[in-house]
Amino acid sequence: MVFTRDISRPVLLASGSPRRSQILGMMGVVFEVTGSGVADEEAYIDATDLDASLRRLAVAKAKGVSERRPNAVVLGADTIVVADGAVLGKPKDKDDARRMLRLLSGRRHTVITAVALLCGEVGFNESSAIRTNVFFRALEEEEIELYLSFPEYADKAGAYAVQGGAMTFIDGIEGCYYNVMGLPVTATLGLFKKFARKDVLNGGK
Repeated sequence: MVFTRDISRPVLLASGSPRRSQILGMMGVVFEVTGSGVADEEAYIDATDLDASLRRLAVAKAKGVSERRPNAVVLGADTIVVADGAVLGKPKDKDDARRMLRLLSGRRHTVITAVALLCGEVGFNESSAIRTNVFFRALEEEEIELYLSFPEYADKAGAYAVQGGAMTFIDGIEGCYYNVMGLPVTATLGLFKKFARKDVLNGGK
């Protein structure tokens, strides 16, 4: 990949999500995984301005790591699901997951993922929020209960994994499929390219 060839600094992913690691690896990025250190993620979310507040959360995740490793390029990200104005993060338990899937059944919802890329030494701090619409067919209670009998739902925004068993719930997707998985490819690529140009102008220092 051209953009990775132009980046000589270490790349850190401030997320423990295996889906984000998978997508970043598929993009050809060589990176390390590190914890974000952000404890109360829900406190960042403002329902009146979801895109901006989610971007602030993604920046906060990357910033904690960037302060410890100012020479590195740090990628932070976070994903939420919005249905009828309700913000759905990761379910607290199985009952919460059941509530979410019932809410999503037979309707459209929006997945928003914010990505942020930081490098302290260069003073680079850019972020973006991407929206994808997902359409669920009407789900039967037996289908929901069967899905919840597996642990897949537990750490997913909206209580489902588009790349997993919930693929059978989906009628259609408008926008970036990988955004629903947790990392929008084009937006992430754009941040890396923008950083590469800035770092070259600064002599890669």
